Amino acid sequence: MQEKKFGIKRSRATTKPKAGYFEVAFYQCENCKSIFQSITTTIQDGLICCNKEMERLKTKDPSEIANSVLINYRIVGGYNDNAIEVTWEILKKKDAIEWIYIKTFTGGQIKYITKQSKTSVIFALADEDAYVYCDEDPCLECTFRCKRGFEIYIYLNKSGLIKIPMDRMQANW
Repeated sequence: MQEKKFGIKRSRATTKPKAGYFEVAFYQCENCKSIFQSITTTIQDGLICCNKEMERLKTKDPSEIANSVLINYRIVGGYNDNAIEVTWEILKKKDAIEWIYIKTFTGGQIKYITKQSKTSVIFALADEDAYVYCDEDPCLECTFRCKRGFEIYIYLNKSGLIKIPMDRMQANW
């Protein structure tokens, strides 16, 4: 009988972790254009940069920018190598993705897009963030929706901040 191997990144949680312990907000300085990320249980106001209060970036729905950028995601890897792949296609060259942030059950990850020819990034998951019900690769996006509560934030230089909740479910596989 072959012994099962458990990957170091595999979730050991016996139940799905709860989402929503913290809020993610992004603020931008009007003067220097710096962006500040806030992870807290309450939304903050009064953040100062360049002696001015920073403006909270409003999120847009992906449908608002569908004519210039198409964005998609999928969950890959199964039990031992759980990950999220975010893909995109730039339709209008005026827009460029600067960074992508994934809010997870226990925190988040950010990736900067330094090569504009790139069309995807992969966020590796571990511990509670890697919790899954099954070992399908790629994910079937079933009724369990293992990553419900995760959010994808994408910052485009012209279109602003896009927010995609990871709650998609397929009716048929």
